[in-house]
Amino acid sequence: MKVAVFGAGGVGAYLGGRLAQAGADVHLIARGDHLAALRESGLQVESVAGDFEVDLPATDDPAEVGPCDFVLFTVKAYDTESAAAQLGPLLGEHTAVITFQNGVDNEARIAGAVGREHVMGGVAQIFSTIGAPGVIQHTGGPARFVFGELDGSRSERAERFLDACERATGVDPELSTDVEVAVWEKAAFICAQSGMTAAVRLPLGDIRSVPESWGMYRRVVEEVVAVGRAAGVDLSGDAVDRLVDFAEGLEDDAYSSLHYDLTHGNRMEVEALYGAVRKRAGANGVEVPMNEALYAILAPWAVRNG
Repeated sequence: MKVAVFGAGGVGAYLGGRLAQAGADVHLIARGDHLAALRESGLQVESVAGDFEVDLPATDDPAEVGPCDFVLFTVKAYDTESAAAQLGPLLGEHTAVITFQNGVDNEARIAGAVGREHVMGGVAQIFSTIGAPGVIQHTGGPARFVFGELDGSRSERAERFLDACERATGVDPELSTDVEVAVWEKAAFICAQSGMTAAVRLPLGDIRSVPESWGMYRRVVEEVVAVGRAAGVDLSGDAVDRLVDFAEGLEDDAYSSLHYDLTHGNRMEVEALYGAVRKRAGANGVEVPMNEALYAILAPWAVRNG
């Protein structure tokens, strides 16, 4: 099974490395110092599920890789269009491009570039990042990867990818017949976790210790779930409680990638998160004052870092 990881960062390189350990032919697509380190020293993963190293081919040119069975599409959401435009050399007739990104509209944007028949939705529930060029640090989270066809079918290629993930260590896979639900549930959680830790600039434990702040966290989740339901997504009645309970169980020192990007001068996924929620909310007549507030607080930082 030939796999390309387009955007070999914390999520993509972790999953790609684990698949390579299980026998898949994995190719990493990266850039800059990270790419140079991958070429020179291979991929190094420091993981709570066990450290490992694997030497994989790495490039910044998809044409050097050629057609694949699967493309793990794990670039930041603000790079979706530009990266999707480069997917052509990786596509064969039945290639699946599986997006493991933040936000609720990446599938549609990728489909606009390569055709809906190539796209599968996905959600990564893992805390991992590039700790240094060539080094992925997996610090926690269930390492759960939920994915599925956009039409809800259990296709042959989806079953094949599930089988490959099940043979990999340190990966908890789930093939979903309604992946849109998983995408929106993660968006609700990410909007709260990312927005609150970035806006407050303190870890989750401090936010939970103040009832008003923890109440705002819950209201962010409630608003995104309401927008999803208004948009026709079949989110369960207990979705909010489950997501907040999950956040309740996270470590006190938990932050978010958005907080990291804000404090390190990196580009930020503010539009992919709160811009998309605001757009969908407006189209469906849903009020989202907490998400609007987070957008107003974080947008100036996104402009500055951009």
